Formats: sequence, structure tokens, C-alpha cells
Amino acid sequence: MGGPSAEREVSLSSGRECANALRVAGYQVTEIELGQKRGDDIVARLTEVAPDVVFNALHGRWGEDGCVQGILEWMGLPYTHSGVLASAMAMDKTVAKQAFREAGLPVVESVIADSAEVSRRHVLPPPYVVKPNDEGSSVGVYIVHDGANQPPQLSDSMPERVMVESYAPGRELTTAVMGNHALGVTEILTEGWYDYDAKYTVGGSRHVIPAEIPEPIRQACLDYALRAHVALGCRGLSRTDFRWDESRGIDGLILLEVNTQPGMTPTSLAPEQAAHAGIDFPSLMRWMVEDALCRT
Repeated sequence: MGGPSAEREVSLSSGRECANALRVAGYQVTEIELGQKRGDDIVARLTEVAPDVVFNALHGRWGEDGCVQGILEWMGLPYTHSGVLASAMAMDKTVAKQAFREAGLPVVESVIADSAEVSRRHVLPPPYVVKPNDEGSSVGVYIVHDGANQPPQLSDSMPERVMVESYAPGRELTTAVMGNHALGVTEILTEGWYDYDAKYTVGGSRHVIPAEIPEPIRQACLDYALRAHVALGCRGLSRTDFRWDESRGIDGLILLEVNTQPGMTPTSLAPEQAAHAGIDFPSLMRWMVEDALCRT
């Protein structure tokens, strides 16, 4: 847990929650907190601990983009969540969208552009969204509203190349997939949009589960989430986010992205969906450990 990504604090919170639940489930747990320097002697620390299974509670770059997964593969250690390729594909939003399109899943138009150009002119007609191509949890997201005269002035912390995609209006929906089963559909209600603070601050958002939506939309969310999970080759637990413009019916349901390592904090969505399906948090942790072991 921890690590050098922009989601370090979320990872630490997830790690603490998971470690406590794993102990309740009967496991002997060693917490390995990685620092903010890449590498951070991870091989030496894992060699010293010699775990039977690594529970990967890292988030963001280096933790869920295939990097640490590659180290664990090289060391021959079983680990939770998705493998190298699925993790890398899901983190690269452009590659993930191509996989979704090939699977017949609905996504919005998008382009990759230089940050300087995006700050100079509208590279897509407003409304649109600007985001890093390889970050998660709504890190570094700019929304340009309809009728905006000026393009967004991106911060210096943004990468040189960014994704610009058409804005998908509507209600925020999400579906977790556990193995080969979609758990349910949650609607996320916020005052503004579902940004980083809304995701990880207590009271920042309200979750309605099951979402109060028509049955055909619910079934489509379950179907699309499972198909997206399979299209990327995900394993273990994933979560797929949607926007639904109810004025357009089924045509208004858009797949935004797949999170291969959903947050495991007190405000996180995947544990809520598992609990609603009758799977408490320690039982979910046990399933994830056993799933990792079964793959070896």
C-alpha cells in the first residue's frame, strides 16, 4: 500500500481497511507501506516477508498499471486483482476504449493532444473533458462546458499529452464485477460532479443501491460491465463507471472506464455492492485471496 502515485493517500486508507478485514478473516497479515520513491526496495522487502499471497492495495500509476504486477510475476508471487496486460490496458484510456469499441460497447469520441495545444484552442467542440491518459480516480480532470469561449488553462502538473473526450451528460452509475459475476448497479449522487474529493471524502457523495433505474438499463449496466471486464482480460474485482442520459433511453448509456483496483475505503463502491449482495467485507477479502491462489 502507499506508493508514489497521485492516489497514495487513498491507497494507504484502502490498505489499512483491507489489512484489518484480512485479519478478521483469519489471515496473518504483514503491511508493506511503499514510499514515494519509485522502486523503494520492493523486491527486498517482499523477499524478506516471503508472503503466500500479495494483496495489492496500490492505486494509480505503478500500482495498477501493470508495473508492480510485472515485479510480482517475475518473483513468482500470487497477487490479487488483474494481471500485467489487463492492468496496463485499463490504465491507458485510449487502449481501453479501443478494446471496448471492438467489444461493441458504447464510448464517447476522444482524441490525444498536446497539453499546450489544448490550452491554446478547443480541440473538440464544447462540452468536453480533459484528463491524463493514464491516471485514475478523477485526478487532473478539466470539464469545459457548452458555450465556453476559452479553452482550459491546464496546470503545469498535467502530462505533455492528454486525452480530450466529448462530455457524456447524465446520471452517474457504477457496477462492480467479482470474478465472472456483475454484482449490481449503484447511482452516485453529488452536488457537482464525481471528482476526487467526492469519491474519497466522507459525505462527498451519496450512493443509492440498488439504483432507481428502469430494469433494461440495470441489465445493460450488468451486461456492459461484465463484457468490459472480459474485453480487458481482468481478474478478481473490477468496477465499471457509466453515465446515463435518461432522455435518450438505452442510447444514453455510455461506458466511461474500468477500474481494475477499486478503492477499498469506508466510502468505496465495490465493497458496498458486495455487502448488498450478502458478501461482507472480510468474506470479500477472503474470496480475493483465494482467487489469487487459484490462478497459480
